Amino acid sequence: MLATYFKTTTRSLWKNKTYSFLNIFGLAIGMACAGLIFLWVEDEMTFDNFHVKQDRLYITKVNSDMDNGVTTHTSTPGVMAPAMKAELPGIANTCRYTEEGTSLLFTIGDKPLYATGRYAEASLFDMFTLPFVQGNPKTAFAQLYSLVITEKTARKFFGTEKNALGKTVRVNREQDYVVTGVLKDLPANSTLQFEWIAPFEIYYRKSPWAQRWENSCLTTFVELKPGVTQASVDKLLYNYIKQRVPGAIIHPFLFNMRYWRLYGEFRNGKPTGSGRIMYVRLFTTIAWIILLIACINFMNLATARSEKRAREVGVRKVLGVGKSGLVLQFMSEALAMAFIAAIAAVLIMALFLPAFNMLVQKELVLGLQQPLHLTALLGITLVCGIVAGSYPSFYLSSFNPVAVLKGLQAKTGSATFIRKGLVIMQFAMSIMLIIGTIIIYQQIQHVKHRNLGFNKDNLIQMNLQGDMLKSFPVIKQDLLNTGVVTNVSLADHETIYSGNNTTDLDWAGKPPGSQILVSQRVVSPEYINVAGMQLVDGRDFKPSDIVEMTEDATPRDSTVKYLNVLVTAAMARLLGEGSAIGKIISMPGNVPNQNFTLRVIGVVNDYVYGNMYGKPDPVIFFCLPQAATFMYIRIKQQSDTEAALDKIAGVMKKDNPDYPFEYGFVDAQFNNMFMSEMLVSKLSRVFAVLAILISCLGLFGLAAYTAERRTKEIGVRKVLGASVFNITRLLSKDFLRLVIVAAVIAFPVTWWIMSSWLQQYSYRISIQWWVFIMAGVLAMIIALGTISFQSVKAALANPIKSLRSE
Repeated sequence: MLATYFKTTTRSLWKNKTYSFLNIFGLAIGMACAGLIFLWVEDEMTFDNFHVKQDRLYITKVNSDMDNGVTTHTSTPGVMAPAMKAELPGIANTCRYTEEGTSLLFTIGDKPLYATGRYAEASLFDMFTLPFVQGNPKTAFAQLYSLVITEKTARKFFGTEKNALGKTVRVNREQDYVVTGVLKDLPANSTLQFEWIAPFEIYYRKSPWAQRWENSCLTTFVELKPGVTQASVDKLLYNYIKQRVPGAIIHPFLFNMRYWRLYGEFRNGKPTGSGRIMYVRLFTTIAWIILLIACINFMNLATARSEKRAREVGVRKVLGVGKSGLVLQFMSEALAMAFIAAIAAVLIMALFLPAFNMLVQKELVLGLQQPLHLTALLGITLVCGIVAGSYPSFYLSSFNPVAVLKGLQAKTGSATFIRKGLVIMQFAMSIMLIIGTIIIYQQIQHVKHRNLGFNKDNLIQMNLQGDMLKSFPVIKQDLLNTGVVTNVSLADHETIYSGNNTTDLDWAGKPPGSQILVSQRVVSPEYINVAGMQLVDGRDFKPSDIVEMTEDATPRDSTVKYLNVLVTAAMARLLGEGSAIGKIISMPGNVPNQNFTLRVIGVVNDYVYGNMYGKPDPVIFFCLPQAATFMYIRIKQQSDTEAALDKIAGVMKKDNPDYPFEYGFVDAQFNNMFMSEMLVSKLSRVFAVLAILISCLGLFGLAAYTAERRTKEIGVRKVLGASVFNITRLLSKDFLRLVIVAAVIAFPVTWWIMSSWLQQYSYRISIQWWVFIMAGVLAMIIALGTISFQSVKAALANPIKSLRSE
């Protein structure tokens, strides 16, 4: 029996090569697309799964009660972790970890290299699964100036040398560190990413502000004891900081590692159950849609060619084959095609996986040796084969043998209706993808071309390394002398990202108990000009506004009564009616009993930072360049970028020779803030094209079959004088009607889906009606182009040949 099915299947596939190819190729594309998407989904869903203690590991988050709602962040006081471990039952361990990656210069012999890492406590190696390939995690930080690096970093530092333990590297040309451990390279789908880890104590000694409960500046990881619930610890944490800082408005709580990657969105202090999981669900849905479209092709072509196999069904029924046997035969044919398509899909995936990895910025592998991947491939193949072959199998097996053997046409009314419905479904889903792609692209462009309040183009950012801060006047002048630079400035935070902020400000007229988060920026006098911000009131900073500070953050000049500051328009509005110039703001310092009096000398326009979709938040600028950590260089607009970089590199090599020239463009940072949205945009474009392609493969086959069935009708019409245009219109209009119906169905559904998607953005576009018209017209043009090939071919055929057989 199996041999018979195999022969019948092989004969059928070979006899109908064109239709077999269309079915197999369509299924293969659908499977390959779904396979690549599922690889991406698997990578996202397994983030951080390699940590053995994942279920007991938490990050400490903090809710801050502000006037405009509750904000959630991960900055915690530096003294909090040891206090929690000592005082709170249920906590097995804690680890302090610096919030931002630190780029340091490492000198190995005479080779200088930059590497980015973090300062962390040794408990990091016990809490997280970070296998040592060299060294001992228990003694890795036994000495202060020690260093743990990854295998990749070891190769970067020491080349092919196998043993890195005990080797000495010089950091920032100042201090020797000893390599005391080498970690196995971190998986790409790990939240923790670094090239090196150094003892937290080094950072702590240099950061007096981190040693106060009032200042939040670190990430705190927590490991709970087995059996301890998060809720029980959260109750103890709620007022933990407030008990030590009366009047504090922040409430810590724990957030489990399983949710870091996919469920990290909080709104008004509570998790929304959303985040990157939204993209996982979206792409999973798209994967199944593409598979469904491919299966619809199979059903359409199989039922459309039912008349070709009607006599075969009749003969088999007369010879005693039951309906179940016929169903089994046709299902076996569908499954055979699905397995062939699966093999082709694997080849397609292998061919396009490198390009897909570049698109999604991952390192995915097919991993066919993994049981899970083989099981998934087999499952998708069976699902496609069963779904694609189910209806054609039951439909073909239901033919009346007497009728078909007498030459009567098989009843195809229900089949025709279902076939049309499937075509409508195909194109409805394709049109939805087209509309979604357009709206996503519009939203991204809307934000990217938003007036940010500063000029991100031609703006270079550099970390201050070595003597750059001390030599800034010389470096600035040398850069200006190149002729390619308009101005140079200093700042303590990256322009485009969030920086330090505080609620501890007071001014005349501020409502009692009001909690308003205000960002703080330390800059040099040139900053406003370099950033491209606009002064709307008062004056800009001058060199005379610079105040020199002592190590305990007090002015060296005891006669200084005010710190002159600039504020943004949002901050000026908070200060009350009228001009903000001359208004006074008081602010506590970083040490007990220290207060600063700030005097507003100028107002700059609001600018967007941190959340590119949000509103501009209030900012205060301090003219304290000695606290800067970044240098910004504005290149002249007409300058050649490569030539300008060469000249800047020359200046830096001359004025800061011990440090390699390292830089970044602010507009590149800006684009990086849209990584998720750009991924959705790119993938939706690719999948929309593929969905249309698969739909058109089926439409091509249906058009070819329709033209074949109506060959004699076309011949008669041509003999009677019908033109090529009239015949083409005759064959095309039925399909175009189906596309129009598909568009009518797709329009309201897509509007609802995309409107819901846009609600997550406070700065968003309005959906325009022309997007739907354009998508519908585009689908019709594509469908017409597909159908017309077969229609014109049939219309141009010689009618004598088609009528000769009568």
